[in-house]
Amino acid sequence: MTSLPSVLGTLDPTSDRAVFRQIADQLREAIDRGRFKEGEKLPSEAELVEHYGVSRMTVRNSFSILTGEGLVHAEHGKGVFVRPRPPVRRLASDRFARRHREQGKSAFIVEADAAGSHPQVDSLEVKEEKASQDISTRLGSVRRVLARRRRYLLDGRPVEFATSYLPLDIARGTQIAEPNPGPGGIYARLEELGHHLDHFEEEIRARMPSPAEVKTLRLAAGVPVIHLVRTAFDTEGRAVEVCDTVMAADAYVLSYQLPAT
Repeated sequence: MTSLPSVLGTLDPTSDRAVFRQIADQLREAIDRGRFKEGEKLPSEAELVEHYGVSRMTVRNSFSILTGEGLVHAEHGKGVFVRPRPPVRRLASDRFARRHREQGKSAFIVEADAAGSHPQVDSLEVKEEKASQDISTRLGSVRRVLARRRRYLLDGRPVEFATSYLPLDIARGTQIAEPNPGPGGIYARLEELGHHLDHFEEEIRARMPSPAEVKTLRLAAGVPVIHLVRTAFDTEGRAVEVCDTVMAADAYVLSYQLPAT
């Protein structure tokens, strides 16, 4: 590790900014400037105590600020590390291209391939259930739906949890109702059933996770989630699927291409 005096500055005793915040500011700047790389261990509590001449509690408060901002994460018995940047670029204009389905690839597999990561799916549940008011409205007032719940992992790390809701008159008794819907995923099966996809509508918001989402996605403190609800429409204008997805915000970059006209 580079010597601390060359990476971190000194405290300003004349500043009215709290000492632990000054330390957090300097660590944050060093991370932003690349002086501490992704995955690199930050100076230990003892090293920072010696460098700044402060107490361990002051250093811990500084780390807490950076943890809350999602910049670092602590590993018990090992130290505090710079959090890696999002590994997956989610390109909205390409991820549902028909050519991917024709190649037998789902959107998640396409993104994993582009990131050079190994994709996995677990916690799979497929069942018929009563539609919530919101899902019913989005699917044209249906009462019951086929729900497909699954968790997605990249290189063993959970990155998103998604539930697809489909009208029973479309999905019941088809391969869509099977745990493995086959090459290309459920969108390929929908098109084989005559529901050729025309367009998608997405609603996106960022928020802090629920306790259940923290557990499911193994989120570190301070990491928000991206909550995305997507509706798929066929060429007849019918809503054929609603996908409710919660993603770890530190795992993705959402990329969009917008027309200038």
